[in-house]
Amino acid sequence: MIISLKRVQENTSSASREIPQEISSHDQRVAEPATATATKRNLPMAALLPFAMAGFITILTEALPAGLLPQIGGDLGISQSLVGQMVTIYAIGSFVAAIPLTTLTRGWRRRPLLLTAIAGFAVANIITAASSSYGLTLAARFFAGVSAGLLWALLAGYAARMVPDHLKGRAIAVAMVGTPLALSIGIPAGTYLGIALGWRLTFGLMSVATLGLIGWTLLKVPDFAGQSAGQRLPLGKVLAIPGLKSVLIVTLAFVLACNVLYTYIAAFLALSGLESSVDVALLGFGIAALAGIWVVGALIDRWLRELVLISTLGFALTATALAMWNGVPAVVFAGMIAWGLTFGGAATLFQTASAKTSGDAADVAQSMIVTAWNLAIAGGGSIGGFLLQDFGAASLPWSLLALLVPALAIAWSARESGFPSARI
Repeated sequence: MIISLKRVQENTSSASREIPQEISSHDQRVAEPATATATKRNLPMAALLPFAMAGFITILTEALPAGLLPQIGGDLGISQSLVGQMVTIYAIGSFVAAIPLTTLTRGWRRRPLLLTAIAGFAVANIITAASSSYGLTLAARFFAGVSAGLLWALLAGYAARMVPDHLKGRAIAVAMVGTPLALSIGIPAGTYLGIALGWRLTFGLMSVATLGLIGWTLLKVPDFAGQSAGQRLPLGKVLAIPGLKSVLIVTLAFVLACNVLYTYIAAFLALSGLESSVDVALLGFGIAALAGIWVVGALIDRWLRELVLISTLGFALTATALAMWNGVPAVVFAGMIAWGLTFGGAATLFQTASAKTSGDAADVAQSMIVTAWNLAIAGGGSIGGFLLQDFGAASLPWSLLALLVPALAIAWSARESGFPSARI
């Protein structure tokens, strides 16, 4: 998903300039970013922040039902477990659609495709707000998930095309900042509004915000040509790009480890007597995640490899501390902060590594990242649930090491491609 705003100057006139479609395919990836949206030192913030808002709306749309289970269930006349399937069906939509939809739309111009994905949220959320049918609501949620799969596949590669090579990581960091903002601020605020004013109004307000985002995108986000038929690599060849498999495996392992613990965090916090302070612990996690993405955004273009290794090692050490001292409240709360720091910039790190590794095939590679990410979310719930039931909450942080140690080894070995050292 922050960089110091004092160091950023908007370049809105160049950000809104559309790239001529006649540009040669050979020069497209190099010429467009360098001339269209960014000067040598500046990020086109007016063009990048709509991506952050899109990510914010995407995360809010995905997770908000989890905070409003009683309200939605009572209104629709269904159990809370059935309301929970609104989140599940959303993830399924993203999982099944990301790769095929991104592959099929590689020839589309980028801004119309982005607007199509954003519009999907406006439609899905207004249907969700108005529907009195559980079946129709699930269909709308699946459609929202499909839109999310396409959107996440687009954002990193699109942001990278707006800037020269030495600013790509920072541009992706700005585009991804909506995720930690949604997790730390948007979901708690949306839950509060849903309880105070009604869940339907909350989903309606998200649709209104999405319409505003469509207007902002039309005004400030530049358009880019899609890939010509000759540029489009088959999926097998994209996956065979040196280093991409390493990025995907590390992403899957890291995010799976996060979700094994995060999904059942209330049960784990109860071991240290913090079951009544789950909200405080998660707030600390969210604030630390914001700090993490700020650090990553400031350093990623020079230290991508080092940041991946530090984040993975830091997460592993944190998991070890949580495992060994799970009954000590101070250690557990400090562990939540440290975990947030390592997690905050993860999406930016892995999507930047994917974009730089895959080059012209960035959008398809990003769709693979989206698929791995959603697989990790689903797998985290299943694996964590099994461990919780059979071995207890104390087993959760120990299990993370079985994922993070191999991930660290793979990231370390991918020094030539995937997670290479900066060559400046």
